[in-house]
Amino acid sequence: MSTGTIVLVGTVLFAAGCSTGGTGLRDGGPARTDPVVRSTPPTAEAATEPAAPGHSPAAGTASPVKKVDPVALLKADPKVSSAVKRDLKPCTGNEYPVDVSYGKVTGNTEVDIVVNVLSCADALGRGSYVYRSAAGKYENVFSDERPPVYAEIDRGDLVVNKPVYAKSDALAYPSGEDVITYRWDGEKFTELDRVHTEYSNVVDGGGQPAPAITKN
Repeated sequence: MSTGTIVLVGTVLFAAGCSTGGTGLRDGGPARTDPVVRSTPPTAEAATEPAAPGHSPAAGTASPVKKVDPVALLKADPKVSSAVKRDLKPCTGNEYPVDVSYGKVTGNTEVDIVVNVLSCADALGRGSYVYRSAAGKYENVFSDERPPVYAEIDRGDLVVNKPVYAKSDALAYPSGEDVITYRWDGEKFTELDRVHTEYSNVVDGGGQPAPAITKN
């Protein structure tokens, strides 16, 4: 199964917290591939900062994961737009529409943090950010606020999924998708690869024929 196909499949990690109507969470949003697991909690010594409700740090990293409060991180970041900050509110209770991944993506000795901000109604990605630890602080080294967008770590690279919608497209059926792979060059992320997928507009029982994939 290609990354482009995966993007239309099960993406319900945050569904319980944000479902407020519409067609359901992640109908047209991206799915995670296979890079970073998030189930093992950090050691007591490492968990020194408050964590967002409902999110756990990654396992399999070289050192204990230090959890952060992603909402506080975003609100304190001058590189995050005022529009994203203004709409960064709980969908229900204390559940924010934020996904967090911990892993190595910048070649740093410390774990990097990938944060995705979603919309409550349909869970489409509103902004994706990468934070790198430097001198005890987290520096924003990547941001994409052109929705819909969703970023994740895949085997040490940063992969950004961007569904493409035509005016007549239903949320569950975008016309296509761009999957862009970035690699850290020591100072910044540079584009390594880009795959554009155009989906068929023929729908049969909720399924679609295999998409035609073009590689730029």
